[in-house]
Amino acid sequence: MAVEQESVKRVDASTPQIEAPRTTEQLIASAGSNGAGYGRRSARGHAYEMRGLSYVPISPLHEGKFGRMFRLPPFIPTDKVIAEIAAVMTEDGAGRDNPDIPAGYTYLGQFVDHDLTFDPASSLDKQNDPDALTNFRSPRFDLDSVYGRGPVDDPFLYDKESGGVKLLIGHHDREDDLPRNNQDTALIGDPRNDENIFVSQLQLTMLKFHNKVVDAVVKNPDWRRGSETVFETAQRVVRWHYQWLVVHDFLKRIVGAEMLASVLDESGVYPEVVRRFYKWRNEPFMPVEFSVAAYRFGHSMIRGRYSLNTLVGSLPVFTADPVGQEPLGHFGGFRILPPFWTIEWARFFEVDGAGKEALQHSRLIDAKLANPLKALPPEIAGNRPSLIGRNLTRGARLLLPSGQDVAKRMGAKVLTKAQLALPGGGPAPLWYYVLKEADVQAKGRHLGEVGGRIVAEVFLGLLEHDPSSYLRNEPDWKPFLPSAKRGDFTMPDLLAFTGHGLTETNLPNGG
Repeated sequence: MAVEQESVKRVDASTPQIEAPRTTEQLIASAGSNGAGYGRRSARGHAYEMRGLSYVPISPLHEGKFGRMFRLPPFIPTDKVIAEIAAVMTEDGAGRDNPDIPAGYTYLGQFVDHDLTFDPASSLDKQNDPDALTNFRSPRFDLDSVYGRGPVDDPFLYDKESGGVKLLIGHHDREDDLPRNNQDTALIGDPRNDENIFVSQLQLTMLKFHNKVVDAVVKNPDWRRGSETVFETAQRVVRWHYQWLVVHDFLKRIVGAEMLASVLDESGVYPEVVRRFYKWRNEPFMPVEFSVAAYRFGHSMIRGRYSLNTLVGSLPVFTADPVGQEPLGHFGGFRILPPFWTIEWARFFEVDGAGKEALQHSRLIDAKLANPLKALPPEIAGNRPSLIGRNLTRGARLLLPSGQDVAKRMGAKVLTKAQLALPGGGPAPLWYYVLKEADVQAKGRHLGEVGGRIVAEVFLGLLEHDPSSYLRNEPDWKPFLPSAKRGDFTMPDLLAFTGHGLTETNLPNGG
């Protein structure tokens, strides 16, 4: 059924705009021809289109898995304008480090994104409701990317020798790895968590974290509540400590302590979430302003090269070639972990362990991305290799408003044309605006006013509504697992408790 076409902002006569599609069919057809990925579900990585996303541009409703925070006129740059903006968004070897955010938080952010956007609907449900209007589950911080649907429905994720209480760990070549089938495909709740070596090792760390907590629950039966089983208690303890560190470690670093305090008021007996813009009627949804723009800040944090451990030094994250071509020359994933490639986490987080003297930091949050992101491998990006072009195109196809319009609606200080430094000086795509705002307002150390509030309100709004969260069930709860600071729990604390990736990687017999 046709719907009324929304008004489309034009820059000037010399900058023509793409006309907004009028029907779902037109939208899918035009987006598919432009290579944005709509109408297909190809790669497991950044080319994967999440169910319900293509419906948002023409939706007049406040229902569905995805929705909008702001009902504003769209800004739709032409392919030419997108190409011009993309051309100035690479760091070309001149990237700057962020002293406040170690490199591991880049991939913790990716792991969190996969946790929030995991779609547990069956293939039949997806066929019957492709736009996720009636059959969808609100995004949650519940680690279903780790637990899947649980030991009964997804038994292949669990260790039979433990009675299905512990998660299955793979092992080969003296290395622990994700569990894999005989074709080396990872057996995990969300296949995206094998996209690169870093998120793969983070997934493995979370599997081991659960297993260590299981052991602790057995030793501390008083941790169990009511009729909880050992597994259910361990799952709750893992989830709540994870949720705490997502807010008080990760989010605090990303949006800044001041913005976090303005959205999460912890001055009283119980914390209070203050949401000004992220609202819903029935169930929380994933705002496209968050998923397609603001939360993609993490792409600018990626370094072009990393050192993995004592033996594996300075390699690029990806190369444009398929993963199987020169597999020891990059950190691309969807493959068995090569021998001697266990990560040394002290190179990525502030934790005691091998390699801590060589801690790597993320790049500053700004409008510059590492060169390898211009040409991703086909396993991740399908037939549109540039992550920069993909992000800008997806924002246009989802009819996002300009960054300036969002800033005005939020009552935030609007960046000037000089500050934005856009080719042609026109309106800024929201993703670009969020990155530039972080650079201008926070010198790239954390997000600015618009990006920071969108991310903070969505994170805390979802956690507030999540039936599995500590904030919903026991808002005055505090972490109790071993930590550097009593009543707190950070990613370094989780790594220290788990023990994975803290010892030096050496050749056998010192050879």
